[in-house]
Amino acid sequence: MTSDYQIRLVPTLTHGRVLVRKARGVPLGLLVGFHGYMENAEMQMQRLEAIPGGSDWMLVSIQALHRFYRGRTNDVVASWMTRQDREVAIGDNIDYVNAALESVSDDARARVVYAGFSQGVAMAFRSAVRGRRAAAGIIGVGGDVPPELLLDPHVTFPAVFLARGVADEWLPAERFRADVNALAARSGRVRAHEFDGGHEWNESVAVAAADFLHSV
Repeated sequence: MTSDYQIRLVPTLTHGRVLVRKARGVPLGLLVGFHGYMENAEMQMQRLEAIPGGSDWMLVSIQALHRFYRGRTNDVVASWMTRQDREVAIGDNIDYVNAALESVSDDARARVVYAGFSQGVAMAFRSAVRGRRAAAGIIGVGGDVPPELLLDPHVTFPAVFLARGVADEWLPAERFRADVNALAARSGRVRAHEFDGGHEWNESVAVAAADFLHSV
Protein backbone atom coordinates (compact mmCIF):
# COMPACT_ATOMS: atom_id res chain seq x y z
CA MET A 1 0.00 0.00 0.00
CA THR A 2 1.37 3.39 -1.03
CA SER A 3 0.93 6.32 1.34
CA ASP A 4 -0.23 9.43 -0.47
CA TYR A 5 0.17 12.34 1.91
CA GLN A 6 2.17 15.52 2.45
CA ILE A 7 4.24 16.43 5.49
CA ARG A 8 4.01 20.03 6.64
CA LEU A 9 5.95 21.54 9.53
CA VAL A 10 3.81 24.13 11.29
CA PRO A 11 5.52 26.70 13.57
CA THR A 12 3.73 27.16 16.89
CA LEU A 13 4.07 29.18 20.08
CA THR A 14 5.68 26.78 22.55
CA HIS A 15 5.98 27.15 26.31
CA GLY A 16 8.93 25.56 28.07
CA ARG A 17 9.90 24.88 31.67
CA VAL A 18 12.99 26.62 33.07
CA LEU A 19 14.29 26.43 36.64
CA VAL A 20 16.31 29.34 38.02
CA ARG A 21 18.31 29.62 41.23
CA LYS A 22 19.78 33.03 42.05
CA ALA A 23 23.42 33.32 43.04
CA ARG A 24 24.41 33.68 46.68
CA GLY A 25 25.84 37.15 46.03
CA VAL A 26 26.83 39.03 42.91
CA PRO A 27 26.70 36.26 40.29
CA LEU A 28 29.86 35.22 38.49
CA GLY A 29 27.67 34.56 35.48
CA LEU A 30 25.03 32.13 34.24
CA LEU A 31 25.58 28.39 34.48
CA VAL A 32 23.02 26.91 32.10
CA GLY A 33 22.17 23.21 32.29
CA PHE A 34 20.67 20.72 29.82
CA HIS A 35 19.46 17.33 31.08
CA GLY A 36 19.75 13.97 29.35
CA TYR A 37 17.15 11.82 27.62
CA MET A 38 14.20 10.78 29.81
CA GLU A 39 15.22 13.27 32.49
CA ASN A 40 13.91 16.69 33.53
CA ALA A 41 15.09 20.13 34.61
CA GLU A 42 15.06 19.24 38.30
CA MET A 43 17.60 16.48 37.75
CA GLN A 44 20.03 18.75 35.93
CA MET A 45 19.55 21.49 38.53
CA GLN A 46 20.66 19.04 41.21
CA ARG A 47 23.84 18.38 39.23
CA LEU A 48 24.57 22.10 38.92
CA GLU A 49 23.92 22.65 42.62
CA ALA A 50 26.39 19.85 43.48
CA ILE A 51 29.28 21.66 41.79
CA PRO A 52 31.48 23.24 44.50
CA GLY A 53 31.10 27.00 44.16
CA GLY A 54 28.02 26.60 41.97
CA SER A 55 26.04 28.84 44.32
CA ASP A 56 28.22 31.76 43.15
CA TRP A 57 26.54 31.50 39.73
CA MET A 58 22.97 32.02 38.64
CA LEU A 59 21.89 28.46 37.89
CA VAL A 60 19.51 27.93 34.99
CA SER A 61 18.20 24.46 34.14
CA ILE A 62 16.26 24.28 30.87
CA GLN A 63 13.86 21.41 30.28
CA ALA A 64 13.42 19.96 26.81
CA LEU A 65 10.15 20.76 25.06
CA HIS A 66 9.11 17.20 24.26
CA ARG A 67 7.61 15.83 27.49
CA PHE A 68 6.34 12.35 28.25
CA TYR A 69 5.78 10.00 31.18
CA ARG A 70 8.59 7.71 32.30
CA GLY A 71 7.26 4.21 31.74
CA ARG A 72 4.12 3.41 33.73
CA THR A 73 4.66 6.22 36.22
CA ASN A 74 3.50 9.79 36.75
CA ASP A 75 7.06 11.12 36.48
CA VAL A 76 7.25 13.72 33.72
CA VAL A 77 10.50 13.60 31.74
CA ALA A 78 11.55 15.00 28.38
CA SER A 79 13.65 14.59 25.26
CA TRP A 80 15.44 17.23 23.22
CA MET A 81 14.80 15.68 19.83
CA THR A 82 14.60 12.56 17.67
CA ARG A 83 15.81 11.81 14.15
CA GLN A 84 12.51 13.07 12.71
CA ASP A 85 12.73 16.61 11.30
CA ARG A 86 16.10 16.90 13.00
CA GLU A 87 17.32 20.16 11.46
CA VAL A 88 14.07 21.96 12.20
CA ALA A 89 14.11 20.68 15.78
CA ILE A 90 17.68 21.94 16.28
CA GLY A 91 16.64 25.42 15.19
CA ASP A 92 13.54 25.37 17.39
CA ASN A 93 15.58 24.29 20.39
CA ILE A 94 18.18 27.03 19.91
CA ASP A 95 15.41 29.64 19.60
CA TYR A 96 13.88 28.25 22.79
CA VAL A 97 17.18 28.52 24.68
CA ASN A 98 17.67 32.08 23.43
CA ALA A 99 14.24 33.04 24.73
CA ALA A 100 14.81 31.25 28.03
CA LEU A 101 18.06 33.11 28.72
CA GLU A 102 16.54 36.46 27.77
CA SER A 103 13.75 35.80 30.26
CA VAL A 104 16.11 35.21 33.20
CA SER A 105 18.85 37.78 32.54
CA ASP A 106 19.00 40.91 30.43
CA ASP A 107 22.71 41.44 31.13
CA ALA A 108 24.27 40.69 27.75
CA ARG A 109 27.77 41.06 29.26
CA ALA A 110 27.32 38.29 31.83
CA ARG A 111 29.51 35.24 31.36
CA VAL A 112 27.60 32.15 30.27
CA VAL A 113 28.75 28.55 30.66
CA TYR A 114 26.62 25.82 29.13
CA ALA A 115 26.60 22.43 30.86
CA GLY A 116 25.00 19.30 29.43
CA PHE A 117 24.67 15.66 30.39
CA SER A 118 24.20 12.82 27.88
CA GLN A 119 21.70 14.00 25.23
CA GLY A 120 21.97 17.48 26.73
CA VAL A 121 25.64 17.76 25.72
CA ALA A 122 24.67 18.39 22.10
CA MET A 123 22.29 21.14 23.22
CA ALA A 124 25.02 22.73 25.33
CA PHE A 125 27.36 22.86 22.32
CA ARG A 126 24.74 24.06 19.86
CA SER A 127 23.51 26.77 22.21
CA ALA A 128 27.06 27.90 22.90
CA VAL A 129 28.11 28.32 19.28
CA ARG A 130 24.79 28.94 17.51
CA GLY A 131 22.83 30.83 20.17
CA ARG A 132 22.67 34.57 20.76
CA ARG A 133 24.50 34.51 24.11
CA ALA A 134 28.24 34.08 23.66
CA ALA A 135 29.76 31.27 25.70
CA ALA A 136 32.67 31.52 28.09
CA GLY A 137 32.78 27.74 28.35
CA ILE A 138 31.06 24.41 27.74
CA ILE A 139 30.80 21.46 30.12
CA GLY A 140 29.92 18.16 28.46
CA VAL A 141 29.48 14.95 30.44
CA GLY A 142 28.60 11.59 28.90
CA GLY A 143 27.83 12.92 25.43
CA ASP A 144 29.59 13.70 22.18
CA VAL A 145 30.17 16.90 20.24
CA PRO A 146 27.66 17.42 17.40
CA PRO A 147 29.51 16.37 14.22
CA GLU A 148 28.13 19.26 12.16
CA LEU A 149 29.84 21.75 14.47
CA LEU A 150 33.22 20.06 14.13
CA LEU A 151 32.80 20.00 10.35
CA ASP A 152 31.95 23.70 10.17
CA PRO A 153 35.21 25.69 9.75
CA HIS A 154 33.43 28.90 10.77
CA VAL A 155 32.55 27.65 14.26
CA THR A 156 34.64 29.08 17.09
CA PHE A 157 34.66 26.98 20.26
CA PRO A 158 35.13 28.46 23.72
CA ALA A 159 36.97 26.64 26.48
CA VAL A 160 35.55 23.11 26.82
CA PHE A 161 35.47 20.52 29.60
CA LEU A 162 34.59 16.98 28.49
CA ALA A 163 34.08 14.09 30.90
CA ARG A 164 33.46 10.38 30.47
CA GLY A 165 33.10 7.44 32.83
CA VAL A 166 35.53 4.67 31.89
CA ALA A 167 32.65 2.16 31.97
CA ASP A 168 30.27 4.32 29.93
CA GLU A 169 28.87 2.14 27.14
CA TRP A 170 26.86 5.01 25.65
CA LEU A 171 29.97 7.09 24.96
CA PRO A 172 32.76 4.84 23.64
CA ALA A 173 36.32 5.78 24.56
CA GLU A 174 37.25 6.12 20.88
CA ARG A 175 34.53 8.68 20.24
CA PHE A 176 35.41 10.62 23.38
CA ARG A 177 39.11 10.83 22.47
CA ALA A 178 38.29 11.77 18.88
CA ASP A 179 36.20 14.71 20.15
CA VAL A 180 38.93 15.78 22.56
CA ASN A 181 41.54 15.69 19.80
CA ALA A 182 39.30 17.53 17.34
CA LEU A 183 38.59 20.32 19.83
CA ALA A 184 42.26 20.54 20.78
CA ALA A 185 43.16 20.99 17.13
CA ARG A 186 40.50 23.66 16.66
CA SER A 187 41.06 25.78 19.78
CA GLY A 188 43.57 24.13 22.10
CA ARG A 189 41.26 24.93 25.01
CA VAL A 190 39.88 21.56 26.02
CA ARG A 191 40.13 19.61 29.26
CA ALA A 192 39.45 15.87 29.28
CA HIS A 193 38.35 14.10 32.44
CA GLU A 194 37.88 10.33 32.57
CA PHE A 195 36.59 9.03 35.87
CA ASP A 196 35.80 5.74 37.58
CA GLY A 197 32.15 5.26 36.73
CA GLY A 198 29.62 4.71 33.98
CA HIS A 199 27.06 6.89 32.25
CA GLU A 200 26.69 9.34 35.10
CA TRP A 201 27.54 12.75 36.56
CA ASN A 202 29.15 11.95 39.89
CA GLU A 203 31.15 13.74 42.58
CA SER A 204 34.37 13.42 40.59
CA VAL A 205 32.72 15.27 37.71
CA ALA A 206 31.38 17.97 40.02
CA VAL A 207 34.81 18.66 41.50
CA ALA A 208 36.54 18.73 38.10
CA ALA A 209 33.80 20.98 36.70
CA ALA A 210 34.32 23.40 39.58
CA ASP A 211 38.01 23.64 38.72
CA PHE A 212 37.10 24.32 35.09
CA LEU A 213 34.67 27.07 36.09
CA HIS A 214 37.45 28.81 38.01
CA SER A 215 39.43 29.02 34.77
CA VAL A 216 36.80 30.62 32.52
